[in-house]
Amino acid sequence: MTGAPLLSVEDVAVDLPTPRGNLRAVDGVDLTVGAGRTLGIVGESGCGKTMLSRAILQLLPKKAKLSGRVRFDGQDLVRLAPEALRKLRARSLAVVFQDPMTSLNPVLTIGTQLIETLQEHLDLDLAAAKKRSIDLLAAVGIPAPEQRLMQYPHQLSGGMRQRVAIAIALSCEPKLLIADEPTTALDVTIQAQILDLLAREQRRRHMAMIIITHDLGVVAGRTDEVAVMYAGRVVERAPTPVLFKKMHMPYTEALLAAIPKIDAAPHTRLPAISGRPPDPTRPLQGCSFSPRCRYVARRCQAEKPRLLKAESPDHEFACFNPIHVEAGVSA
Repeated sequence: MTGAPLLSVEDVAVDLPTPRGNLRAVDGVDLTVGAGRTLGIVGESGCGKTMLSRAILQLLPKKAKLSGRVRFDGQDLVRLAPEALRKLRARSLAVVFQDPMTSLNPVLTIGTQLIETLQEHLDLDLAAAKKRSIDLLAAVGIPAPEQRLMQYPHQLSGGMRQRVAIAIALSCEPKLLIADEPTTALDVTIQAQILDLLAREQRRRHMAMIIITHDLGVVAGRTDEVAVMYAGRVVERAPTPVLFKKMHMPYTEALLAAIPKIDAAPHTRLPAISGRPPDPTRPLQGCSFSPRCRYVARRCQAEKPRLLKAESPDHEFACFNPIHVEAGVSA
């Protein structure tokens, strides 16, 4: 990556108070995203992916404690005033959540939500905002966009609602779009359409994008780099083709093995990851993945591995017993 990155996450940690004690949802994460690049963040539910995205967006729960730095386009978001943050999130930093029914206002028409966004942040008059809204809906593949402006979210299918959410996110030409599990609630065929739409708009607008998902298959071929998270930490990070061909972290191997194979025989059992993620209110002394890892050794249970450089400087992993065989899967 040449020059300063568009987004730089430096030693970010997020702590949440709970009745059972302090919960460390994100634990010392470092990430960078360059302008026009796409980063995939992958991991099981509860690994800290969404909380990390909310730390970037500065949309954490009120009682959450954030440490570290989040620099975006030359500004430290942690120190930015609330009003400046609001304007930045609307113009340069956008997000698409996994359930559009919770991000779209159910009592306002699609047109009202799009037009108000454009008028508020781009100072367009009503006619110009309406025309741009129609163009945006058409760009994200919604048929009869003029008619859709008068409809409410509940009158659209799940795939259409997600396209509307994407149109709103793209309306102000953001520099960075965060897509947090954007296809979880959708049918498989619609999932591919939404992912292809995001990739097309990312290339066309030359914006940076972060795709958050639990599925390694989603990031294959759609991202430039992948960061694998487990128990709040990044445990492996590499350019996408390198990660799929020369992964070193056993957890990454287990995630890849859990993807259904199209050429597998009928009724073939999927190799599930045994056990469950650790309780974040009771952190382990050693490697967080050690209770579930088939390569575990005594050292893994006593020490917590740090991210180390692999064969190339842009590939890092946190493991005392890394995998050295090639996975044989190309992105």
